[in-house]
Amino acid sequence: MAEQYFAKQPSAESRPVETEFSYRGHTLRLMTDSGVFSRGEVDEGSALLLNSLPELSGRVLDLGCGAGVIGVSIGKANRVELTQSDVNERALALTRENLKRNGVSGIVVESDGFSALTGTFDTIVTNPPIRAGKAVIYRLFQEARDHLAENGALYLVIRKQQGAESAKKYLETLFNSVELIERKKGFWILKCTGRK
Repeated sequence: MAEQYFAKQPSAESRPVETEFSYRGHTLRLMTDSGVFSRGEVDEGSALLLNSLPELSGRVLDLGCGAGVIGVSIGKANRVELTQSDVNERALALTRENLKRNGVSGIVVESDGFSALTGTFDTIVTNPPIRAGKAVIYRLFQEARDHLAENGALYLVIRKQQGAESAKKYLETLFNSVELIERKKGFWILKCTGRK
């Protein structure tokens, strides 16, 4: 099997394909590719996460952005200062293209977690790289807590069968409030606020 979508330089042959996604009255045209999460479609978890978000403002981070679907959608539908980050170079190139295609402005940063990110964010949104393993995603959760503004919120999607219950318990050690705001087809959307 080829390396995972969280590899820095995917070795899978590039096979770009376009997909369309409607979000809050906007039709987005998005390029996806091999070696990047969810080629050819917007995955159900990301779509549910996006549809669970309130109206956003301020500094927003799309953490582990993949092809940029979550951040581009947020940027199209909200007035925000958008940052998108990933370790995967092909994903970052797609994100830049998808921002341009959809007339959304944002900063795209190559970063392993928060290693190359500075400052705090009012909202951090992520569909975490579950296959990278619990140690990696729990580190991302802790770093996200440390980079939230005082009244900021972390929103994430995780499947029940991929450890949603244990992830929620871990998040409760980091945040004062961990709220299950949506649940559908095994996907949990969690909102985390108030650092401990």
